[in-house]
Amino acid sequence: MRTFIHLMSSALLIAFAASTMVGCNNCENEDPRARIVNNGTDKASVQIWTTGGNTENINNIETGQTSDWRSFAPGLTNFTVSIQGANDTVLVVSMLSCMQYDIRISANNTVTAWSEDLQ
Repeated sequence: MRTFIHLMSSALLIAFAASTMVGCNNCENEDPRARIVNNGTDKASVQIWTTGGNTENINNIETGQTSDWRSFAPGLTNFTVSIQGANDTVLVVSMLSCMQYDIRISANNTVTAWSEDLQ
């Protein structure tokens, strides 16, 4: 019986430790970040207008490539995506603190945003 109680105590302790580590986000109001994932038909360039009125450009992202991360202030951010041989697309994303965003260009040049907790 003593062995059973010891094993159950150990199992509960391990389960508690594991549950506190899974999904643990230590982010404390960090600025959101974004990157461009280009799976489109040709190279892409993106102009980004941030909430604070700043403009940034990520140019010449080749098909099959992903840009480096860029951080911005939280709030509405406009991404104007220009793909050679296609119409420009404007995507407005409400960027939240402690989140990271993939701005994805699909094989048919559709632009979408995908988010997850900041890693």
